[in-house]
Amino acid sequence: MSTNAEIFARREAAVPRGIGHSTPISAQRALNAEVWDVEGKRYVDFAGGIAVLNTGHCHPTIMAAVREQMERFTHTCFQVLLYEPYVTLAERLNKLAPIDGAAKTAFFTTGAEATENAIKIARASTGRAGVIAFTGGFHGRTHMTMTMTGKVFPYKKGFGGAMPEVWHVPFPAAPLDVTVEESLKYLSFLFKADIDPARVAAIIIEPVQGEGGFHQAPPELMRALRKICDENGIVFIADEVQTGYGRTGKMFAMEHYDVKPDLITVAKSLAGGFPLSGVIGKAKIMDAADPGGLGGTYAGNPLAVAAALAVLDVFEKEKLVERANHIGERITTRLKKMQQRNDLVPIASIRNVGAMIAFDIVKERGSDTPDAELTKKVTQKATEEGLILLSCGVNFNTIRVLVPLTAQDEILDEGMEKLERALTA
Repeated sequence: MSTNAEIFARREAAVPRGIGHSTPISAQRALNAEVWDVEGKRYVDFAGGIAVLNTGHCHPTIMAAVREQMERFTHTCFQVLLYEPYVTLAERLNKLAPIDGAAKTAFFTTGAEATENAIKIARASTGRAGVIAFTGGFHGRTHMTMTMTGKVFPYKKGFGGAMPEVWHVPFPAAPLDVTVEESLKYLSFLFKADIDPARVAAIIIEPVQGEGGFHQAPPELMRALRKICDENGIVFIADEVQTGYGRTGKMFAMEHYDVKPDLITVAKSLAGGFPLSGVIGKAKIMDAADPGGLGGTYAGNPLAVAAALAVLDVFEKEKLVERANHIGERITTRLKKMQQRNDLVPIASIRNVGAMIAFDIVKERGSDTPDAELTKKVTQKATEEGLILLSCGVNFNTIRVLVPLTAQDEILDEGMEKLERALTA
């Protein structure tokens, strides 16, 4: 059997460098929140496939549902032959999503497809082209979603000019030294200097930024954006690709607010590791596109749809939304104790919304000066300790925790012990 080093050497010759990797691990098998590499070493998974595995690796209920569907058929293309599970999943999501009035859902394959199609739907509905997004936001790697993403490296560098009619507003967060008032003032300047709000099709925002560093959008910002959208006929889009499906202690992160979006994009944990994404939205807006204008060959693939239906069953049976809040409290309590220790790397700004958990690594205790190099060393040491751990953030100094919601307390504690060793100064 090949070793990790041998496989990575082959990778260099076979796979382009633009397909980056965060760890030197080549996975052999996985179960729930544990992964074993090709050399037999075991790891605790605090990355969860970047929030894809809220129901853990290889959940038996999900695997059984997919196997059962495989015995029937694996593909027809929904736009050629209808199949009931697609419709059933749409019906269940329409009931669950925080959307006012009648809702409809369309399925795609990737998160980028979901966010890009949300823009297409908004443009079809309004007859406008303008899009407003936020700095630090991540919406995908297609050319359109790359443009909407508010982070240059590595998502935009070297890929040419941006798509037209997309503007960015500073995202408000205390560690970024931006207030809600400043964000809204900038948006007002934008409407005066660059684009008439009557030409804006959509405002898109992550309720909690993912790649941007796990910063939650303040309630007053969401209320203001909802008001601006209502006054100007703009479609309000919540990008819940990473925050959705129980990660934040609600099924959807928008449930933390007293306003609702017009469209919600979902992906990642939607199908428990199988490629599926979707746009859920107000029926009138969702119906704006002409027949055939939305979809894709593999959009709403039957295997992924079967997995997604099973995911909803698992959430209900195992009460994973409630579990997310327990995980968030357990891990942040431990982090706050670690923050007080002088023998560990200095950490700051411990934050969480449910089980979407993060903290920053800084140069000096009590400061907020980011230390990207030290952050990289911590993730590398975590790997050595047997912990899969990822960083993020506009300053590359944020450690994020996306452990599966199905992980047992013993696994959580073991992972935190490994993290503590990785943070040893």
